[in-house]
Amino acid sequence: MTVLDRRSAAAIAAGVNAGTTPAVSVMEETLARIATYDAVQPQVWISRATAEDLLAQARAVDARIAAGEVLPLAGVPYAAKDNIDVAGLQTTAACPAFAYAPAENATVIARLKAAGAICVGKTNLDQFATGLVGTRSPYGIPRNAYNRDYVSGGSSSGSAIAVAAGLVPIALGTDTAGSGRVPAAFNHLIGFKPTKGRWSTRGLVPACRSIDCITVFACDTIDARLVDHALAGFDVGDPWSRQLTEAPLNPRRIGVPRRDQRAFFGDGESEFFYDHALATLAQGAEVVEIDIAPLLEAAQLLYGGPWVAERTAAIAALLKDNPEAVDPTVRTVVEAGWDKTAVELWNGLYRMAELKRHADQLWQSVDMLAFPTTGTTYRVAELAVAPVALNSNLGFYTNFVNLLDMAAVAVPAGTRHNGTGFGITLIGPAATDRALLDAADAWLAAANLSPPPPLDLEGKMQTVKLAVVGAHLEGMPLHWQLTSRNAKFVGAFETAPTYRLYAIANSVPPKPALVFDEGGAAIKLEVYELGVAEFGSFTVEVPPPLAIGTVTLADGSSVKGFVAEPRALTGAEDITHLGGWRAYIASRS
Repeated sequence: MTVLDRRSAAAIAAGVNAGTTPAVSVMEETLARIATYDAVQPQVWISRATAEDLLAQARAVDARIAAGEVLPLAGVPYAAKDNIDVAGLQTTAACPAFAYAPAENATVIARLKAAGAICVGKTNLDQFATGLVGTRSPYGIPRNAYNRDYVSGGSSSGSAIAVAAGLVPIALGTDTAGSGRVPAAFNHLIGFKPTKGRWSTRGLVPACRSIDCITVFACDTIDARLVDHALAGFDVGDPWSRQLTEAPLNPRRIGVPRRDQRAFFGDGESEFFYDHALATLAQGAEVVEIDIAPLLEAAQLLYGGPWVAERTAAIAALLKDNPEAVDPTVRTVVEAGWDKTAVELWNGLYRMAELKRHADQLWQSVDMLAFPTTGTTYRVAELAVAPVALNSNLGFYTNFVNLLDMAAVAVPAGTRHNGTGFGITLIGPAATDRALLDAADAWLAAANLSPPPPLDLEGKMQTVKLAVVGAHLEGMPLHWQLTSRNAKFVGAFETAPTYRLYAIANSVPPKPALVFDEGGAAIKLEVYELGVAEFGSFTVEVPPPLAIGTVTLADGSSVKGFVAEPRALTGAEDITHLGGWRAYIASRS
């Protein structure tokens, strides 16, 4: 057993139903996995059932199988976000002052139990499910499973990490503004957000009660389907539950944001992965650029409009009686609801109805949307400095979905050089949930992605990829400035065909100037990887008129690299036709 391998709920259930793998053995392995990962990130959990209780539940499942039952989730261990009621465990919503002991299971927990699944424990979250980052909890900060310098994503942070680290094969999250999708993207997971009302929210601590959804994290769509089959269905005890008829979806026309409306917040890697995803989607469908301004306006109403008052209403008593018990950033966000008026509420509802009508009409021109799940990711340290602004950036593509009554599934779409995941979200009209999972299967088959990288169990050194074109090439006079910093050779590449190369006049040793020019050519270069601190010290030593900027490679990806100020071209010789610095040096000799 190792925490490095992911787990399949379908495989576990098949083994338990067949009698080849007792549920007790599954639970014993689960407990061992959790104990191992506790040494890495104990803050994944807020509370857990005792080993004795979990083994007793596993024996009960084995007894049901022995009696002839066939259970769709037989013996499958799972985690639940700690704003969902699980009898026998406190519900805290990541606020100790709010904690209570629920008298019964939430509907989703009861239905999973009936299907044979076993709740291992309650996972950490951004307090009161307010955040997309995972950093707003007094129980610690769950960090990205693949690079612990980076955020896990939130608010369903602990649930995502529990699945990514192989502790459990499935975990329940929630999603009001993207909390069931953002952590999936960052941790190479499937994040299935059903249509509002498809899964009961009875027993859920509300964030925005009118648009809250319970979600699932899984490693594949097979497990997401298993959970959906167990949980979908009307609940008369939930006033927000809906009787939905499955709707078809044939994604021949896929809507994407206009290029001028896409936001990647300076993250060239994310932009590269999204462009690559669109190219893949275009192989089997028509990719249609759409105006997303109305969707973004709806998203803005979630926190900038009267809907923030719905969050205020959810914890009004605590805010009045014990405001200091609330995380400072969460309190800043939620207290804004006190200032909203009934007039603002009605005007907001009227405007949202108009935007909803626009969204409904959108489905006449496209069958499905495929948006970036997020435009970028951030380090935990960066969120500490700008907790609200950076969180808002992460919700750019997610906040409108529930407000406009759409279903969504987040799927992996690439691995950043730092190990964190990039993902896209497939979005459809209400009740297209199972068809969206089919579309996710088609995407995964076409994308043919590499497996996720190894988990970050010991901490990773942060690195930067640097392109060199001249005197720092291997065997050249200044190459020692890289080797002395333990730079790792990544490979020899070419730039995109949009650069010109010049030999700077009167430079000792001879140095080139790489300049962007749409009428240019591909230039040979080498890429090295350095630690962030080493990259910083290297950059300090770069003399004018050279500088470090961003260089686009032939495959469309971007790395840091040598560029030049305009004055570098004074008296310089254009050597673009030679294709690279080595050829120029050879021509001189």
